Amino acid sequence: MKTMKRSVLSLSLATGRFTSGARLLPSFLITGAQRCGTTSLYRALAQHPLLLKPVLRKGVHYFDVGYGQGLNWYQSHFPLRMSAALLGHRYGSRAHAYESSPYYLFHPLAGARIAADLPGVKLIVLVRDPVERACSAHAHELARGFETESHFERALELEPERLEGADDLLRESPHALHHSHRHHAYLARGRYADQLDRLEPLIGHQRILVLDSHRFFTDPEATYDRVLEFLRVPHVGYPAFERHNGRPLPRRVPKELARSLREHFEPYDARLTRWLGGEPSWRR
Repeated sequence: MKTMKRSVLSLSLATGRFTSGARLLPSFLITGAQRCGTTSLYRALAQHPLLLKPVLRKGVHYFDVGYGQGLNWYQSHFPLRMSAALLGHRYGSRAHAYESSPYYLFHPLAGARIAADLPGVKLIVLVRDPVERACSAHAHELARGFETESHFERALELEPERLEGADDLLRESPHALHHSHRHHAYLARGRYADQLDRLEPLIGHQRILVLDSHRFFTDPEATYDRVLEFLRVPHVGYPAFERHNGRPLPRRVPKELARSLREHFEPYDARLTRWLGGEPSWRR
């Protein structure tokens, strides 16, 4: 079964690359953050007839780990322009391609690559209580086999050592991969403001929409409306909102550790106010 799936994938990619010039490039990207509801938003948007997901997979991961493949390879993942034009004619508005790769927000080179290859692109970022995000990410990486340290507290202690020099390596060797940078950045990925500040001069504040994932899950219709308004896409009704890729937290974070982590994230959370238009839900 796995061999058959790989064969189908290889054939589809080959066909896509052969026709890449006739395919769309994304108008917008869901760039992160990891474990913040990106899959749920991606699947909700995919139910809109004018929002076209990649042909093969949710996240293409071109601007982070696949950039050496070239733009034609990236374009091969998206629908044909002719199909998009037919949909646009049917609904009286332009169709948009998109993808969701949560590592884009954190990778030090992804923003500049996106700005260079997709001028005018819009970015959607979801943020979540960074303490919960860190705990969820640890459980996620542990379950996938990318983390070997079963104790959350010990994984946090190891993080500075694991990530030391990672940004420099990725900047100096543009096609390098760094396992811990991608899979063990439990605290660093929750410093959302730092990552948004890096994106802002490259993309522009007006082309970045930051969403509080708690509000998305508690009031999905209002968040969906904001996204469509941001994208300037007509409303054709609400999709079925479901929570995807969720992973229950294995246990509560000890009170002392939780308090320490909240103090750590406090200045970063405060800087999110101008992006969210108010205080993050987890600080209220």
